[in-house]
Amino acid sequence: MNHEPAGAAYRIEDLAHHSGATVRTIRAYQDRGLLPRPERRGRANVYSNIHLTRLRQIADLLDRGYTLASIKELLEAWDTGRGLGGVLGLAAEVEGPWTDEEAVRISRAELIERFGGAPDEAAVADAVELSVLEPVPGEADLFLVPSPQELAVAAELHEAGVPLSAIAGHLRELRGQVEHIATRFLEFTTEHVFARYIGQHQPPTEADTVEAATLVRRLRPLAQQTVDAELARAMRLFATRQLRRHLGSAPAATPAEESCSVRIPASTMRAVERLVGPEQVSAFIAAAAEREVQSRTLDSLTANMRETNKVHEPP
Repeated sequence: MNHEPAGAAYRIEDLAHHSGATVRTIRAYQDRGLLPRPERRGRANVYSNIHLTRLRQIADLLDRGYTLASIKELLEAWDTGRGLGGVLGLAAEVEGPWTDEEAVRISRAELIERFGGAPDEAAVADAVELSVLEPVPGEADLFLVPSPQELAVAAELHEAGVPLSAIAGHLRELRGQVEHIATRFLEFTTEHVFARYIGQHQPPTEADTVEAATLVRRLRPLAQQTVDAELARAMRLFATRQLRRHLGSAPAATPAEESCSVRIPASTMRAVERLVGPEQVSAFIAAAAEREVQSRTLDSLTANMRETNKVHEPP
């Protein structure tokens, strides 16, 4: 607990000592407008508990990952009477964990044993790149596992015979698709739920931010529940088709019926969705590609005919 006197006055060196900031940092904050100017008393600059509180607020926001530019906006909102508490509460809800999983640690030896007993540095590098494993600073043979469930799935797939390089490639592809789903869900909720808070000419009030934080808490599980339900539906549908195909109870797919995945920029996908609706995206892209193929085929045939005519023209 802090016991600074209500009317305490500090020199800049004293303020630095009490706040944990350096003198140079305090002056930099003043220059950026993050800290009020001190009171001038004779030849001395005098700081108060207002400055000490502000420095502690800045330190707390920096610890939360805010930039100095965003901190300045939050503090200006506070100074003009809009609640900082509500904004921080909303930020805490958004930045908080979106899963009940707890990270665990695993040694390199345990990792090798779990994945067949043979060291594979390329696989470890892939896992670190994908943040499935996070190196522990100062511990060369120790890793943090943010999602033990994800690592367990990889171990099960590997035990079933899937190469680690294939697992990493599959995760990269899956992650891109899931990030697209997350983006669409956030755009959807922003448009239909949070527009009342973020689309106003005036910044949100304290009451607005508190209500928005409550909504985030309520809506947080909905994305996962929706994806779980839709994935179960799709897996049931396609697994049944796959089983019938292998058992011979359904005709094998002809090459014309087969499909493949292609990467399309998210901005292009959003533009197509706005144009034809989410349900028609696949059909639209397929039709557009087919039309382009037909157009180029016609151009090629026309060009060939022109060349043929030139050959048979009399000199």
